[in-house]
Amino acid sequence: MFREMRRKDKLLSEEEALKILERCTSGVLAVDGDEGYPYAVPLNYAMKDGKLFFHFAKEGHKIDAIGRNEKVTFCVVDQEEIVAEKFTTHFRSVIVFGRARLLTDDAEKRSAMEALVEKLSPDYTEEGKKAIEGSWHRVSLAEIKIEHMTGKASPVAMQ
Repeated sequence: MFREMRRKDKLLSEEEALKILERCTSGVLAVDGDEGYPYAVPLNYAMKDGKLFFHFAKEGHKIDAIGRNEKVTFCVVDQEEIVAEKFTTHFRSVIVFGRARLLTDDAEKRSAMEALVEKLSPDYTEEGKKAIEGSWHRVSLAEIKIEHMTGKASPVAMQ
């Protein structure tokens, strides 16, 4: 169902790709947008139990698009270095294909919000708990269940 990566010499292992997803804090979510136009938006995320979690407003482009079509992609660029004199770029990235699900259960929503606080503000967990309570009724949360993922690096030995 999913295409194999053409440049297998640049393919990262699943373990390496997961490490990138666990390490990074932002990526670009792509959804089936309005009028047949793709819609891609940068956002913060957290990974927990093999799923990606993100938050957004209760109304808007993302929530409408996910409501129409749960299939999404999510891209993370871990490292990028332009090598001008060689007309190339050294990079590491991961692309995830999966299905987004809006979280409606309070326990799932709280777990996702706590994962975001732990990932993005680990030194402010107490303040994060207060922020969760303060934003509870105006925030939506979603998870992406990963169905397929590819990690790519050039050069492969890049550390």
